[in-house]
Amino acid sequence: MKTTNLLFLTLFSYLLGMSNLAAKDLSKISGKILDQNGQAVPYANVALIAVNDGHLVDGAVSDENGLFLIESAKTAQVKVVISSIGFKPFESDPFELKPGTIKEMGELTVHDEATGLDEVTVSSTRPEIIIEPDKTIVNVEGTVMAEGSTALDVIGRSPGIYVDQDGIINLNGRTGVVVMINDRQTYMSATDLANFLRAMPADNIKSIEVINNPSARFDAEGSAGVINIRLKKNTVDGMFGNVQAGGQYNGYWAPIAGVSLNVKKGKWSTNADLNYNHYANLNELDIERNFDVAEGVSNFLQESRIRQRNKNLFFNGAANYEINKNHNIGINLQASDFDNTTTNPSLTEIITPGVVDKTYLDSYNDSKGGGNRFFGNLHYGGNLDTLGTKLTADFDFTRMNSGSESLLSTTTWTGEDQVDAARGRLNTVNDMYYNIFTAKVDFVKPLGKGTLETGVKGSWVMSDNNLDLTLAIEDGPFEPTPNSNHFIYHENVLAGYASYKGKFSDKVSYQAGLRGEYSNIEGNSVTLDQINTQEYFNLFPSAFIQHKVSDNYQIVYNANRRITRPNYRLLNPFVYYIDPLTSERGNPNLKPQYSNNFEMNHVVKGAYQFTIGYSETSDAFNQVFIQDDEERTTTTFTDNFDKTRNANFRAMVPVQIRQWWGTSNMLQVNYNRYKSQIGDDYLDTEQTSFMVRSQHNINLPKGFKLEVVGMYLGPQIWGQGELEGFGWVDAGVTKTIMKDKLTIAVNGTDLFRTQVIKAKVDFADIDSSFRQYRSNQGVRFTLRYRFSKGESFRVNKSSGSAEERNRLN
Repeated sequence: MKTTNLLFLTLFSYLLGMSNLAAKDLSKISGKILDQNGQAVPYANVALIAVNDGHLVDGAVSDENGLFLIESAKTAQVKVVISSIGFKPFESDPFELKPGTIKEMGELTVHDEATGLDEVTVSSTRPEIIIEPDKTIVNVEGTVMAEGSTALDVIGRSPGIYVDQDGIINLNGRTGVVVMINDRQTYMSATDLANFLRAMPADNIKSIEVINNPSARFDAEGSAGVINIRLKKNTVDGMFGNVQAGGQYNGYWAPIAGVSLNVKKGKWSTNADLNYNHYANLNELDIERNFDVAEGVSNFLQESRIRQRNKNLFFNGAANYEINKNHNIGINLQASDFDNTTTNPSLTEIITPGVVDKTYLDSYNDSKGGGNRFFGNLHYGGNLDTLGTKLTADFDFTRMNSGSESLLSTTTWTGEDQVDAARGRLNTVNDMYYNIFTAKVDFVKPLGKGTLETGVKGSWVMSDNNLDLTLAIEDGPFEPTPNSNHFIYHENVLAGYASYKGKFSDKVSYQAGLRGEYSNIEGNSVTLDQINTQEYFNLFPSAFIQHKVSDNYQIVYNANRRITRPNYRLLNPFVYYIDPLTSERGNPNLKPQYSNNFEMNHVVKGAYQFTIGYSETSDAFNQVFIQDDEERTTTTFTDNFDKTRNANFRAMVPVQIRQWWGTSNMLQVNYNRYKSQIGDDYLDTEQTSFMVRSQHNINLPKGFKLEVVGMYLGPQIWGQGELEGFGWVDAGVTKTIMKDKLTIAVNGTDLFRTQVIKAKVDFADIDSSFRQYRSNQGVRFTLRYRFSKGESFRVNKSSGSAEERNRLN
């Protein structure tokens, strides 16, 4: 029996076995929490406390609209106790709780404590981690982790996550992660998203939600999982914000700056963020390639020094109007402008068997690019009753323009003098734009002993990519080449889902769902007069079980099926020259990849995690290298591998060494296997690799705080390639002054200059290796000033829809 079938059967048997744990009729206690100004109080703790001994009977947390619902099968004389930071505790009159009780508490009012925004916040040394059936929550607000760091830093230190040198996020050893902010997708390419997260202060973040296996409510896109960033929210009229400035030096100076402003008055809530990010690096890249020729082996030694500068300006603004206490509408606008420059001088020394003199190839690739992006969202949210029935609707529109122009100049000669040197120039102009429209409606309703979630969604995408290549020999004019291409892409996806969550017993809760997606895709190469179409319908089931074995031990099981659609650009049959020896091309025949994912998470004392996971992916995306021995060139493209398998084990062990010294330690072991036919050769390779991370947060005297993070990645495989192990150490010191309004942070990255990547490809006729270092060693300095006026307040962020823009590149 196949492994996937065995695991599905095991999970089904467990679900079936749990059915005999069905409990008595549940009682339901519901209500809404308001402050003294009539505003909803979100995320308040609501507990049923036994009157006789003060023990906790059951509890819940209010949602963003202040609504709560407690379900219990217990019998006791209880009272409702509400607690929330900044408010005095609330206690209700006692009442009898027994199975089948339905009690509507109505509106419950809590009152502010006599403290203001200038109250000192106590910082813990490490973030609190909360395990829920379908996600892991890392609370970073008020921790050392949030001070002097960026959003990308915080994500990279969350359970199971590794951020590589390009800012690409890996979850449990897999790429293809969808990143959301306040349940709204970021809709950016991997590069743009990394720059955006580098510009976002971690001080604005409340928590990070790591969703390894998303439920049916989420788009099926993203085989590795979902990361949801939740920003801080407050509750009553006032204004607050922060201003930051700083920069990083790693051989190049790169400034950063940003301002965040939040204002609420009456029924209106608004927020705006403007961030500027400048990122620069020097990529030292050395490549050795060997080609089999009739006389023996021809050896190519290439040395490149690639200088990159990226400048990004991001604006995000939202406004929300509360029509009444149960209904609100909102708008969210995002705009960004970016430009980048890259210079790539490279010198290649070519040794040919049987030839005395060496051949030299000197090239210089000068590239400039830029573009802009606009996103608009309209949102409606409604609470249809006090039991938790909700209706939300989102309408999104995105438009992106991007363009670049590069000039690759090449000089080739043999021997030590350049008298007979041959010269050529290749000019590449690449223009792209995208239009994306999405609409979705979600409905939530308590039903029976649980809650039903259902919804529909549609997305319509159009992209237009015009690639123009012209070639000039010596000082001659530029002439068109056959590799120019005009490509138009259309994609329509219609989806619907239903999900139900409830309890088998007091100790066992569950959630099960099914999502269906219909896709209609057309890629039109106008230049080649070639149209490729794809049309398919898929079902994506998901299931979660949380078993609370005891107060100190719980097990969470989950399983789902996911899809990752090709990046729009990768479907374009373009040919792009990185240098005279290396080119990249698109693949119009690239198919979506599908993955079946399983996970079992053991949580001990609410802090220690031991997780076992398995994923099997068909038609998996992987970069493929092909070599032309006659022309002695290498071409890369993305293709579908027949099958990849990933099994992983992860241990999260926090250790509080002293009251002022806390650590978070992670060990992850990954087993990967790749199987695929590549041309005339068959790839079947496997390897077990590991990753170790240790994070230390130390409160020093006089308000100084120190953070040290060490990480090591063992040797691993990636398709045809093999990567050597490497590691690094980062450290940072923060200090707050002026009654905690001003934070000064100094961070050092790759302190010992050890984040060097070495890899090789030894498959079929390909024999290549490379060494790369991206000037990771550097220092970052940040000043952040927080300001406030009036009382704290809540900004009700709208919830966007769609995953389509995550595939822009």
